[in-house]
Amino acid sequence: MKQAICGYHQDEEDHWVAELVCGHFQHVRHKPPFINRPWVVSLHGRKSMLGQLLKCKKCDEGAAKDTC
Repeated sequence: MKQAICGYHQDEEDHWVAELVCGHFQHVRHKPPFINRPWVVSLHGRKSMLGQLLKCKKCDEGAAKDTC
C-alpha cells in the first residue's frame, strides 16, 4: 500500500527515516549505485518529497504503528 511522506527524523546512526501518514517509518537512504535517492541528503530535497507516496510494506503486513 502506498502512503504519503509527512515528515522525517534521523535514527541512532544518523540515517534519514521517512514518517508516513499511516504511522509507520521507513528508511530513505542514498547509497549509490544500489539505492539512488539524492534528495535525502539536503533539507530542500527532503522538503520537496513531503506528500510523495512510498510503498509501505508494514501496512501490507498489518503491522502496528511505529514510535520514536
